[in-house]
Amino acid sequence: MSLSRRRTVAALAAGLPLAHASAGTAGARPRARTVWIAGDSTAARKYADAAPETGWGMALPFFLGPRLAVANHAVDGRSSKSFVDEGRLDALLAGVRPHDLVLMQFGHNDQKAADPARYTEPWTTYRDHLHRYVTGARARGATPVLLTPVERRRFDAGGHAVPTHGEYPAAMRALAAEEGVPLVDVQAASLAEWQRLGPEPSKAYFLWLAPGESPHHPDGEQDNTHFRPRGAIEVARLVAAGLRERGVAAARDVRRLEEPVPAAWITWPTDKE
Repeated sequence: MSLSRRRTVAALAAGLPLAHASAGTAGARPRARTVWIAGDSTAARKYADAAPETGWGMALPFFLGPRLAVANHAVDGRSSKSFVDEGRLDALLAGVRPHDLVLMQFGHNDQKAADPARYTEPWTTYRDHLHRYVTGARARGATPVLLTPVERRRFDAGGHAVPTHGEYPAAMRALAAEEGVPLVDVQAASLAEWQRLGPEPSKAYFLWLAPGESPHHPDGEQDNTHFRPRGAIEVARLVAAGLRERGVAAARDVRRLEEPVPAAWITWPTDKE
């Protein structure tokens, strides 16, 4: 791992004191745990008709050991509010068992003030909704983990990566501190990663496509929010590193943080469930 990459991953450790998940009773072999993902399109599973768009949740299993399974409930276009209102949080929590991890990443769609079905205000309703995820996970004996929203690709005229999520990351950090919830600061780490890459190289991580490059985007695409496989893999790497740094995943349960993961490992299912 390069020095610059180490600095990026180190940004994930700037949150709360380490919070350790229970490994079961002494002498007993710990059962496999599930890592549940509640989130939006940046994390969600994509299907063949959307390829090469890739959510980072699709790549997370590459960085976790066999005793951590991934259940990706993230859905395109959802906010912390609409995910709850549609019953998706209840459906996720119904499967959660003690010692599981529940990851929560929202913010992209919470910003949409023109849409009352999704909009939340950072310091009130956004925090209130996230608190429901936290209490729901804890009520089932699971460990909630707050993930600040992954940063979009935006650069100023001087080539500096700039934040795009307003006060939502700060509001989430404050909630994590108040409630003692492990925080993986994906926003800060991804912003540092886009800055390291720079304006042109970072396009390879996002859904920037030339006309004719993909049959699903015949006219091309210039999307600075959603990822190609390479970007999803690197964001998943940041998430896995954060889980280890925060102590909610043991070192033995995290792998490949310093190894290349080929984009060819990403596959898109054909049938939607």
